[in-house]
Amino acid sequence: MNFESISEEFQTDKIYLNNASVSIMPKTSIEAMRQFLISYSEMGPDSLESEIFIKELWEKTRKAVSRLVKCKPDEIIITQSVTDGVNMVANGMKFGNDSNIIIRGGDHEHHANYFPWLKLKEKIDVRSLPVDENGGFTDSDFKKMVDEKTKLVALSHGLYNSGLILPVKEIGEQLQKQNIPYFLDTAQTVGCIGDYDFANTGCDFMSFNGSKWLCGPMGTGVFYCKRESSNLLEPVNIGGESATSNENGTLVYNELPDRFQTGFRNYVGLAGMESSVTILQNLGLDNIRKHIMELSNLFIDEIGKIPEARVFGPENENERTSIVSFEVGKNDPEKIVSALAEKGIIVAKREIYEKPILRISPHVFNTKNEILKLVEELKKL
Repeated sequence: MNFESISEEFQTDKIYLNNASVSIMPKTSIEAMRQFLISYSEMGPDSLESEIFIKELWEKTRKAVSRLVKCKPDEIIITQSVTDGVNMVANGMKFGNDSNIIIRGGDHEHHANYFPWLKLKEKIDVRSLPVDENGGFTDSDFKKMVDEKTKLVALSHGLYNSGLILPVKEIGEQLQKQNIPYFLDTAQTVGCIGDYDFANTGCDFMSFNGSKWLCGPMGTGVFYCKRESSNLLEPVNIGGESATSNENGTLVYNELPDRFQTGFRNYVGLAGMESSVTILQNLGLDNIRKHIMELSNLFIDEIGKIPEARVFGPENENERTSIVSFEVGKNDPEKIVSALAEKGIIVAKREIYEKPILRISPHVFNTKNEILKLVEELKKL
């Protein structure tokens, strides 16, 4: 499969540029889900044959995802969303009353990686880093906030509004020296920033989903837990798959990944996510990054020709994802989203602080002609 033919895998009659929210699924992955449902039903959902079938699917999916983020397969816990993973850490860690955690500026952060930490303010000191207009912060401000009572640092890797990529590996190196646990929301980086060693960031925990840049189905997510850090968390949900009881009637948690994974899961979603991950890996993650950044840069160049337009976010392409946030004069972003939708062009309205802005997020199936068509429509406003 190559980039010339990849658009045929993604069946839509629209110019879809909202992949940072939910992406389109490839036809191959939709078919994989259909075939799963047929096979699962035919063999009997609760049978010895289906038990083996599901176990093989678990293993296949974990191996595919672990190759993607460069970790061990048993460090991959399947969830339903990014939010699941954030809450597993926020509600699973034990914090003393005098402890603190550090998050990035809440007013600039996605709610999924803000509200679960904000809730902890009832018990502990939640410190919010001051950030600039792109959402970044200085190393000196970060070091000032960290002290001997810091029990966790929680950051987003790539920002949903400005597209900024934070220097998470450098931060991880600092935290490892101080033995401070580290959580990353990687929803906006896994699958779109190239062949990147996520496990080498030094993070103990990481959460992302299958339906954004991985082009998988809704209701699929991943929680990464470093094997050595698993005992830092008390499982939020407990069931027959995650624990046993000993002869004294005491609860004993199972090892990873079962420790944090109990109850039935979205098995058909696993089939779709595994298929999509495999497609992206076959295309080459570095190739994908190059393609989508070319589209992003083309848009920035072309919209720069509209006098009243303004682009937000880092100028250096090495510091951002393919997300581009922008405005066109005093035009209402919400009205622009609606007007473009009528033309079959799908973009998003988001916020930088409280300022409403427009956002595009091109992916592997988008083309230069689609970007130029969008700009032509924006010129007509």
